[in-house]
Amino acid sequence: MRALALSPDQRQDALDEMAADELDVLVIGGGVVGAGAALDAVTRGLRVGLVEARDYASGTSSRSSKLIHGGLRYLEMLDFGLVAEALQERGLLVQRLAPHLVRPVPFIYPLRGRGWERIYAGSGMLLYDTLGLLSGRGRGVPHHRHLSRRRVNALVPSLRKDAMIGAIQYYDAQVDDARHTMFLSRTAAAYGAAVASRARVVGLRRQGERVSGAVVHDLESDRTFDVGARQVLNATGIWTDETQGLAGERGQFQVRASKGIHLVVPRDRIRSESGLILRTEKSVLFVIPWGRHWIIGTTDTDWQLDKAHPAASRTDIDYLLEHVNAVLETPLTRVDVEGVYAGLRPLLSDESEASSKLSREHAVAHPVPGLVVVAGGKYTTYRVMAKDAVDEAVHGLVSDLDRQVPGSCTENVPLLGAEGWEALWNQRHVLAGRAGLHPVRVEHLLRRYGSLVHELLVLIDDDPSLGEPLPGADDYLRAEIVYAASHEGARHLDDVLTRRTRISIETFDRGLRSCEEAARLMGGVLGWSEGQVTREIAHYEQRVAAERESQQMPDDETADAARLGAADVVPLS
Repeated sequence: MRALALSPDQRQDALDEMAADELDVLVIGGGVVGAGAALDAVTRGLRVGLVEARDYASGTSSRSSKLIHGGLRYLEMLDFGLVAEALQERGLLVQRLAPHLVRPVPFIYPLRGRGWERIYAGSGMLLYDTLGLLSGRGRGVPHHRHLSRRRVNALVPSLRKDAMIGAIQYYDAQVDDARHTMFLSRTAAAYGAAVASRARVVGLRRQGERVSGAVVHDLESDRTFDVGARQVLNATGIWTDETQGLAGERGQFQVRASKGIHLVVPRDRIRSESGLILRTEKSVLFVIPWGRHWIIGTTDTDWQLDKAHPAASRTDIDYLLEHVNAVLETPLTRVDVEGVYAGLRPLLSDESEASSKLSREHAVAHPVPGLVVVAGGKYTTYRVMAKDAVDEAVHGLVSDLDRQVPGSCTENVPLLGAEGWEALWNQRHVLAGRAGLHPVRVEHLLRRYGSLVHELLVLIDDDPSLGEPLPGADDYLRAEIVYAASHEGARHLDDVLTRRTRISIETFDRGLRSCEEAARLMGGVLGWSEGQVTREIAHYEQRVAAERESQQMPDDETADAARLGAADVVPLS
């Protein structure tokens, strides 16, 4: 496998390839499931295309809690199958598929009651660890342990003394969801899939009752063309129903959107060596370590407004602050909040009125010949969802192909950057010395690029100024902005500041001090005119202003109206 760059030239080649020859499988949707499906299909020897209307991971797959976990609340719901499946995938990701992107993270579950609660919660944690071991792949994370009140006070000084009588510490894993999804797409491309962002499916081709491909609009060039495909795989998440509608058919299941919001605060606002998991009246609340920050979330409320840009209201933010402050010695205020993001979970609809009660299990259907639909599920189990969807597509391909299609092999296919990561991590001080960078900088790069770090170091070697921090966002180097445009498929300033990096939620100014320098660095790679640079900066500033206004609104309706004050950088129509 060669480390193919998602460059502007690669994108054009991919679109030309899809327009020229019939594919075996065309995947619609560049979220984690769509990218996973493209990788699954191409590694079975199929001719594959992947198109995404916006940017890779621009929807749900960049707005999660950024956890790879079994889901303790599903354990309490007695959904042992879903938990076991997710824990198996956690072990794979941590140990084999993406060790450079997925790593263990500790959490403390405070105990309030004596005796019975420790027994009840401890039994659950023991079962959680055991289900991880039963996969045969190992947990990939340490075993849980019981903590005394004194030990908890030492680990989490910010926790109120009357908030617990002790605790249990357990481990799950963490991922930068947007980068992981992009790496899936890039790995699929490296194995031969034709992948392109900013390419929207505007119609489905039909031959009689059979779907035979799609009509794709290249939003960057305003060109529309046909893509022939023996099977079309709809992996559009919360847009599943709309994409199914292009076939003129009513789907076999419907998807309901549930909004979850998260707050980002500086690490020094909560003194702790571990994350926290807290019960609320509706669900659970996480306080998650995130570099020099904490992520606090999430909510779980029904959402029926704009799907592309779900908005967090003042009520949402106050809800999270109220619940986390219930256990903190020094309460957080809105002034402490650096960033806010809102995402929509694609839940399979049923009779339940509460979105938190809906299933996170997935479903796959073949509503009409030539069209496969996959929906539901959770981020952690994306690979299983992708496998099941491609299995269904292969079933529809049997009569078209004169050969057998192998089964899925993605459990043995590490993502780009995984190969040799551990050795490079051990050599990080040597790498830092050779590159003239501080070891902390090299650690940062290794955790974001894995063994592809050499491509970044070559850029810095050729232009030492790229080894300098990006103004207004000291955690990131200027080289990372250039690399995002040249190798990671970033087409617009939004793509870099919100998904290739997390500057938009990790700085109090939401990236405004960084946007001009970032736009100029991108423009040098993408050939932007001065006018295009100005437009990119203006759009980003409008987006930040609209998001800030929406977060002052009292409810979903007014927040949504405020957020829609900033249009997409590339309109879909």
